[in-house]
Amino acid sequence: MTDLKKSNTQRRIMETFFLGYQAFTAKPDTILARRGLSRVHHRILFFIGSYPGLSVKELLGYLGVSKQALNTPLRQLVEMHLVESLTAEDDKRKRMLRFTDEGAKLEQQLRREQVRLLEKVFGEIGAEAVENWLQVNHALAARAHKTH
Repeated sequence: MTDLKKSNTQRRIMETFFLGYQAFTAKPDTILARRGLSRVHHRILFFIGSYPGLSVKELLGYLGVSKQALNTPLRQLVEMHLVESLTAEDDKRKRMLRFTDEGAKLEQQLRREQVRLLEKVFGEIGAEAVENWLQVNHALAARAHKTH
């Protein structure tokens, strides 16, 4: 087992995690920046793409942010005609989110870049390492959801 009591081990693990995430988000960040968008917009697009017909309330839960924090970036995506916010048929107070054609194309472009990187890296490290990496990330994600 890795000894996390050692400062240099802590820093090495954390630095690797941060730099790995930086590599994972670099191309999408560049694509988004060309449109005046940022990583928060990417997170919104990702969850709308993952859960078609997602409600604003559900999106807030996935992102772990307040309505106030979501308001501006979501409004920007709507104003840019990337996302539509529609009234739910069963409850007029509920807002449902979906992509416009342009929004769907952007989300696919962003996802395609990240999949290319993962395919390359996964091919290099092998199936067992991928499974271990997935286990670590699942455990981290489970803890994130417990805090919200």
